[in-house]
Amino acid sequence: MRVKVDFDRCESNAVCMGILPEVFEVRDDDFLYILQEEPPEELRDKVEECVRMCPKQAISVED
Repeated sequence: MRVKVDFDRCESNAVCMGILPEVFEVRDDDFLYILQEEPPEELRDKVEECVRMCPKQAISVED
């Protein structure tokens, strides 16, 4: 699984970081960073929650 973010759509509102801080981080510069582009399979449910909850639909997953 690979996490993708459309940074043109992302507003760095940190919803994903609140759900999965092991994978997503919004830093002091107000930009979103992907900490693990290929997170372990046991995080799939949380990654998919991030995809669903993103207000701008900027997150996707490739298998």
